Amino acid sequence: MAVETAVQTFKNLINGEWVESASKETFDSINPANVSEVVARFQASVEEDVVEAIEAAERAFQSWRSVSPSKRSEILYKAADLLEAGLEQYAAELTREEGKTLASSKMEVKRSAQTLRYYASEGLNVSGDTLPSDDPTTFVYTKKEPLGVVTVITPWNFPISIPVRKIAPALATGNTVVFKPASDTPLIAYRLVEALHNAGLPAGVINFVTGSASKTGKPLVSHPAIKAVTFTGSTGAGEKINQSVRLSTRVQLELGGKNPLIVLEDADIDQAAELAIKGGFELTGQACTGTSRVIVMEEAHDRFVEKLIEKTKALSVGSGLSQGVEVGPLANESQLNNVLSYIEIGQQEGAKLVYGGERLSEGDYTNGYYVRPAIFTNVKPKMRIAQEEIFGPVISIIRVNSFQEAMEIANDVEFGLSASICTADPNRAQYFIHNIQSGVVKINRPTTGNALNAPFGGVKMSSTATYRESGRAALDFYLQEKTVYHGTQTIKF
Repeated sequence: MAVETAVQTFKNLINGEWVESASKETFDSINPANVSEVVARFQASVEEDVVEAIEAAERAFQSWRSVSPSKRSEILYKAADLLEAGLEQYAAELTREEGKTLASSKMEVKRSAQTLRYYASEGLNVSGDTLPSDDPTTFVYTKKEPLGVVTVITPWNFPISIPVRKIAPALATGNTVVFKPASDTPLIAYRLVEALHNAGLPAGVINFVTGSASKTGKPLVSHPAIKAVTFTGSTGAGEKINQSVRLSTRVQLELGGKNPLIVLEDADIDQAAELAIKGGFELTGQACTGTSRVIVMEEAHDRFVEKLIEKTKALSVGSGLSQGVEVGPLANESQLNNVLSYIEIGQQEGAKLVYGGERLSEGDYTNGYYVRPAIFTNVKPKMRIAQEEIFGPVISIIRVNSFQEAMEIANDVEFGLSASICTADPNRAQYFIHNIQSGVVKINRPTTGNALNAPFGGVKMSSTATYRESGRAALDFYLQEKTVYHGTQTIKF
């Protein structure tokens, strides 16, 4: 049982005020590296809290949309400064809450500040078009306007960088926000909202509610005032949201992945193994763009497997706060059980577990959700471990005899988020770019990682494939276009 020692309780932010939930109940955020530690306590919100937050956002919208772009930009810049000022504290809190290494947490907080600054600048460039008109007395043009109240629902694996890449463009374009973070990582989400609030956002422009999806979810997606829902999470949850929204509500869903790394016979094997480890085991494999399948040509297979096992053995597993650790714990007990179950499934299906996969539970691992990174060989394309998203440190290696076979296997899943290839052949690289069914394509790069100024999103069951996140393209989701025909009276001389 978790031990409580001076645990701080945090509140919701509704209409500019920090308030308790109507339920008067709370829940604990637990350290996955040491489950006896309660990191913080949060409001167990209910639908009443969500409706109050939505109504506050709706009231604030008319005034916020009229605030000058430069003033909105100023607030985002100030929030970025506040995040950077608290970098050390916030990164440590993120690691205690989610489990990732402290170095990764610092990078995430820094990137979040950079994202705020990026959209502070991009918000100043929103514009429409002027169009030629056959009628000389009519001026035809378009103008872009904010939608209204936007619901932001985010996962625990990137608990500040994913929220900020949704919230920043929403605010920069004049929308108001109701934000519900994942219940595993509410503290770092609170820090983001706190920074925006302290930077000067008017009351109701951003509202923050914590709690379970089962008790808060319905009004977040179906309330008449909600004009858009942006969600990152599991495909199953995304499908439910898509079925629940009103016809007039815009939806943006970024969902699962089963991302391939193809290793051709001409690849740099050492580099290929490094890319597989970075994509598959960094962040404990808990990334939607993580490398889950490595498809290797026959000529390179044995050398690649040997090198991958060698490098994986050298990885240090432990608490993300410990120096030198490269693989932290899984984020929660459910994740732990899910990963262990897939490792068992892989063996039952006939795949060969050549390294790792065991629960680490002794010594420093006693109170954490630790699994040694797992490598499977002899994996067949239709095995569950080669088709289903595991979301953990498990790499399945599939041996192939031709580039064409590799491409067919890479595309033969329901997902299409990220894909990479290791090759020195520019012709095959170009063929890969043109024919891979993926929203993000990498050449000699890990499947993970995306630039904050570049569009991000998937195809097939990985995304709604409508509006992209990140980059300038992200602004489109939060704006609607109005076409204006401005006529003039005929001037008589």
